[in-house]
Amino acid sequence: MEILANFSLKNYNTFGIEAKAKQFVSVHSVEELKTVLQENPTQKKFILGGGSNMLLTQDIDALTIHVDLKGKKIIEQTEDAVWVEAKAGENWHEFVLWTIGQDFGGLENMSLIPGNVGTTPIQNIGAYGTEIKDTFVFCEAMNIETFEIKKFTKEECKFGYRESIFKNEAKGQYIIISVVFKLTKQKHKINISYGDIAAELTKKDIVTPTLKDVSNAIIAIRQSKLPDPKELGNSGSFFKNPIIPKSDFERIHLLHPEMPSYSVSETEVKVPAGWLIEKAGFKGKRFGDAGIHKNQALVLVNYGNATGQEILNVSKDIQKKVKELFDIEIEAEVNVI
Repeated sequence: MEILANFSLKNYNTFGIEAKAKQFVSVHSVEELKTVLQENPTQKKFILGGGSNMLLTQDIDALTIHVDLKGKKIIEQTEDAVWVEAKAGENWHEFVLWTIGQDFGGLENMSLIPGNVGTTPIQNIGAYGTEIKDTFVFCEAMNIETFEIKKFTKEECKFGYRESIFKNEAKGQYIIISVVFKLTKQKHKINISYGDIAAELTKKDIVTPTLKDVSNAIIAIRQSKLPDPKELGNSGSFFKNPIIPKSDFERIHLLHPEMPSYSVSETEVKVPAGWLIEKAGFKGKRFGDAGIHKNQALVLVNYGNATGQEILNVSKDIQKKVKELFDIEIEAEVNVI
């Protein structure tokens, strides 16, 4: 467990941004994690998972701890349900495929989301009508100061739209080491109502889809819209879909009657950020090596040697233009470091 100096993070962030960590260590067990924290009590720390939801705009002047804890297991089951624990360093998509291979239902709609298991509760990741909170039971996290392991229940995590306690009042205080999900063993709740899933299944003449069918359909849809980070640096959706008061939406909709929307509650409406960005003229645009993907306006990309600051500048230009055109503020989903 060697601490390395001046370590390149280019291969540790899905944007492929060249940035250096002042110090870097990869931990593979809870014991190693505790040792690193105990032996470096005064060092500023930066916690790194799969590097899939961040934009590095500068070098990291801190001890960067790469959480590489591996393992997954069934901890409890009944006739209808199973409780599965996955360690923080498990690749999310591989874990989802493993649950589907066991015929455990609940995560299939979140196939092919980049990143690791440990960061999923922080962001309350979601896709195609499901979110982590729908199957989440609890996570275990180590306190960075005391090294104690605390169990956070779903209620304690305070999940919201791409929000949790770990992005707010508990930010920077804990390192998630494992997550437990409750999944179905039978009577799976197949959800194909969102986006293009039903159309993709129809294309394949699938009438009664299995978990694997739904997963395959979502993988096909995502691959058609989203670039593979191994081939083109990106972090998936860069922006959140804005949720605005219904009264504001009605006013804006009069000026832009073609604007799509989804009802969130009696008083709020969600507007697709990708549509706003595309209408603002940014889809497929390139500014040096920073740009917006040609198939999905929500995705900002690194064509090779863009800096994090260049990508951030493009995102700010998008936010400014969308605000000017639609009087709607769009917020970054990606963590800007």
